[in-house]
Amino acid sequence: MKQISLPKKGISKEEVLSNLRSFKSGDADWHDGRMFGLIYNAGLDVEEMVKEAYATYMFENALSPFAFPSLLKMETEFISMVSALFGGDDETVGSMTSGGTESILMAVKAAREWARAKRPEIKIPELIAPITIHPAWNKAADFLGLKIVLTPVDEEFKADVKAMQEVINENTIMLGASAVTYPHGVVDPINELGAIAEEKNLWLHVDACLGGYILPFLRTSGYDIPPFDFSVPGVQSMSVDIHKYGYTSKGASTVLYRNKELRQHQFFVYTDWPGGVYATPCLSGARPGGAIASAWAMLHYLGEEGFLKLARAARETTLGLMEGIRRIPGLFILGNPPATVFAFGSNEINVYKLAVKLKERGWHIDSQHRPPSLHMTISPAHEKIIEPFLKDLQESAKEVSGTDSGEASGMAALYGMMGTMPDRKMARTFALQYLNDLYRLK
Repeated sequence: MKQISLPKKGISKEEVLSNLRSFKSGDADWHDGRMFGLIYNAGLDVEEMVKEAYATYMFENALSPFAFPSLLKMETEFISMVSALFGGDDETVGSMTSGGTESILMAVKAAREWARAKRPEIKIPELIAPITIHPAWNKAADFLGLKIVLTPVDEEFKADVKAMQEVINENTIMLGASAVTYPHGVVDPINELGAIAEEKNLWLHVDACLGGYILPFLRTSGYDIPPFDFSVPGVQSMSVDIHKYGYTSKGASTVLYRNKELRQHQFFVYTDWPGGVYATPCLSGARPGGAIASAWAMLHYLGEEGFLKLARAARETTLGLMEGIRRIPGLFILGNPPATVFAFGSNEINVYKLAVKLKERGWHIDSQHRPPSLHMTISPAHEKIIEPFLKDLQESAKEVSGTDSGEASGMAALYGMMGTMPDRKMARTFALQYLNDLYRLK
C-alpha cells in the first residue's frame, strides 16, 4: 500500500481551502433536497445559526466544567429543557454525548451496572430487542459483554411484544424499543413494553435518536403519535439525537434518565491516577464545546414555535410523498409510519435497480434489505422536491419494470447478494472485507 508523507512545507490558507472545496465536488449536494438521509436540512438560516454558535466554542473542552463553567451551564439547561419534551420532571437528568451510538452505549452500561448492584448473581446479562433496533445496540452488547436477544416484528414492522415476553429469563436485565425505527419509521408498542418492564423489574430504554426531536412537536400539532417517552411507566432511559431533527451539527446527542440514581451507573471514576482524580459522565473524555453550544443555541433560536413549524412542514411533505408513491403501480409503503421516516418496496420491481436509476437522475436514496426496500428520511427542505421526485420515481419505475431477470450491478448487486445469503456468517465476513478495503489509501 502506498503511503503519503507529511508535506515538508505548509501551503497558503487560500490553497488549503481551495483544495477542501474541490474535494467536495464529488460529494452529494444535500442543499438541493435530493438526498434522503444523513443530513437534516431546515434551511440556510438554521445552518448559519449552527455555524456561528459552534464557532463561538470551537476550541473549548467540556472535559473540565471548572475551567469552562459556561459549558456546564448550557448542558444542564439543555438537559432540563429537553427532558420536559419527553415527559420528564424535576427528577429527570441526563448527559450530552457525541451521538446516538454513545448515548445507547451509556444507557446499556448504566443498565448493566444497575443489574450488578440489584442482581449480582447474573454472570452474563441479557438484553432483548426487536430485529429493527439500531445496530448500535449490538455494538453496545459486544463492547460491554452482554448477550443480545433479537426478536421478530409484527406485520406493521413494530416490536412483537409477545415474542419479546417469551424470551425473558433469569438473566434478562433490559428491554429495548425505538421511536422511531430507522428502517421503517414506526414507533414500537412502548406502553405494553413498559408494563412488562415494571412487572419483571427490567430496565426499558427507548431509542428515540431518530424521532425524538420531531415526535413531541407532531403530537402537539395534533398528529396521532403513540406514547413513547417518560410518560410511560417503566421507561428508565432514553437516547435522543439533536443532530438529527434538532438540526444542529454532527456530534450532539442526549441520554436521559428518569432520576439521578439511575444516571450514576453511567459515570466512570478513577481515583488512583497520578494525574489526579479522573471522572467523566460519558464515554468521551474531551468533549467539544461547540456541540453543546450549538445545541443550546438551537433550542433558543427556534423555540417551540419554530420546531412546531418545521415538524408540520416535514410531516406534510412526508404525507405528500407517501401518497404519491402509493399511486405508482407496483410500489407500496412498509407499515404505517406516523412521522417523517418511511420505506417503500415492491413485489414486482427490483428496488435496488430502481435506486440506481434514481441516482442516475441525481437522487441519493439508501437501500435496505430483509425485506428489500428504499429508505426515506424527510426534512422540511424536502417540501420543494415532491413533484420532481415523484415524476422521476414514476419514470424510473417504468424503466426498471420487467427487467428483474437481468443481472444487477454496483449497489444493486451488493444489496441483492447480502440480503439473500443464507449463511449470515458469510455475509458478515464479506462486509468486514469490504470495510477493510474501503478504508485504505486509493
